[in-house]
Amino acid sequence: MFDRNVTKVVQDSILDSGIQAKTVAEKINKPYSTLMREINPFDVSAKLGAETLLDIMKVTHDVRPLKYMASEMGFSLDGASA
Repeated sequence: MFDRNVTKVVQDSILDSGIQAKTVAEKINKPYSTLMREINPFDVSAKLGAETLLDIMKVTHDVRPLKYMASEMGFSLDGASA
């Protein structure tokens, strides 16, 4: 398959959210087709910006991407809450 990366984690967070990706795109004011390209781990031309990532986490209420990035940096966010 492919190595897990932050883009795949973001894609999973949207797909697992119970909110349709079109709705997520609307809520973050991004065209659906653009969002789908940005969260596609096989599309190396499109990049997901930090502000968009934050908006996605707010809409989906899923901090897995943040936890993944912290883990990649050698940190843990277990038990952390807002």
